Parts: sequence; structure tokens; C-alpha cells
Amino acid sequence: MSETFEVITVTTENLDREGFFCYMSKRKAPGYRQKHDWMAARLAEGLKLHMIHEIGGRTTAFIEYIPGEYAWRAIHAPGYMVIHCLWVVGKGRGKGYGAHLLQMCLEDARAQGMHGVATVATDRVWMAKKDIFLKHGFVEVDQAPPSFHLLVLRFDADASLPAFPTDWEARQSRFGAGLTIIRTPQCPYIEDATLGALQAAGEHGIPAQVVELRSAQEVQELSPTPYGVFGMVLDGKLLAYHYVNPKDFEKFLLALQ
Repeated sequence: MSETFEVITVTTENLDREGFFCYMSKRKAPGYRQKHDWMAARLAEGLKLHMIHEIGGRTTAFIEYIPGEYAWRAIHAPGYMVIHCLWVVGKGRGKGYGAHLLQMCLEDARAQGMHGVATVATDRVWMAKKDIFLKHGFVEVDQAPPSFHLLVLRFDADASLPAFPTDWEARQSRFGAGLTIIRTPQCPYIEDATLGALQAAGEHGIPAQVVELRSAQEVQELSPTPYGVFGMVLDGKLLAYHYVNPKDFEKFLLALQ
């Protein structure tokens, strides 16, 4: 398999050239620039991003991970490596790329003397499902609404397990009346998701505000969902944690009633 692809590791030296997999054709877009600047700061905190580029073809897979103390997910995982994203697209699927990238992360975490590796998965959209992690030895140690799973592969059997917070209703209710969009720059698609939510709220006459979480600590302490880097709360209740097309916005409103 090593003869058919190469692994590109993003660093401060090659970030401008290599990018970070998503939004590569829209480098001048606000979402891309936000993610670029976010990446530049996170690399100094130990973030790693590896991409698989098929020889003579395209970049088809990537993994992004960071030490738990700096994770932009609403989990408590000190001493663990936390995977933000693991993604394989298009013709890259079914070739073992996801397993290869996951193994790189596990080896890196072991080399750094960490307790293990953790990740958040979901049954819905915008995040990896739990199947690939379970297949490679992860176990589910916690759950959170509406469909989140905390998966862990622990190297040290005596180490405390990562956990989700338990105050989700309180986190949601603190944003009050109207629509609150909680966002970060961690994903380049979040800019479009935010603009789409504001447009939909305006079309429905719903007052809206945007709250920007600016650090991993804020994400871990304030996010209304484990996903952490994007969410929509309406009148103190979670509306969605992912992009909602303006034309489908009304369906989410009805589902919340």
C-alpha cells in the first residue's frame, strides 16, 4: 500500500502550501482563512494533521488530533490524545486509508507516553461514525444527547477514563431566548453554516446572535454539545450541532416543538 500513496504531514512550514484537506479549492474564502489561522496556532499546542495523497491522484483522507488538554471537543480527557476528525472521501474509501491514519495516531500517542486515544463519534452527520474505532480496539465509555459516543483506546489500564460533561441542559439554557449560534474557526465549513443559520432565522423572524468560542477551554466548559465547535440553540434548547440548509430549517423547528 505504501507504493500507492504518500502521507503528507502538515507543519508550520508547509501549511500555506499543503492546506488542511477541506476547502482546498476555496483558499480565499473566509472559512478557509479562519481555519488556516486556527491551525497555525494549534500546531504549537501539539496538533497533528496527516493527509493521504494517492500517487498520481488526489488527497483522499486525513486525520486531525491533539492532546486532550487542548482538544476542541467538550470532553474531559487529560493525558489522552483526542482525535478531532478522521475522514476518507470518494474513491479513497475501502483502501485501508482510515485504518492507516488511525494507526499513525495510536503510535504517536504511545510514543508521547499518553494514557491512550479518545474521540467523539455520532450516529448522524458531520463526524465519523463509531464503527472504525470499535474495529480497532476502542470501547465506548460514555454517551451524550442527541447521538454522541465517547470512544477510548486506553494504553494504561490504571488511568482514569475520559468523560463527557453531564450539564447539557444547563449549558443550553444559559443562552436564553432566540437563536444562538455557537461557533469556532476549527472547521472551514462553519462560516457557511453560520451564515445559513442567520439567513434562516431572519426569514422566520427569529432574533439571532453568534457566540464565538475562542479557546479549547471555552469549548470544553461552554459548548452545548460534545462536538464543541458548532451548535445552534433555540430558546434554551439544542436545535442542531451541524450545518442546516436554510430550506430545511423549518423541519428542525418543527422537530423541536
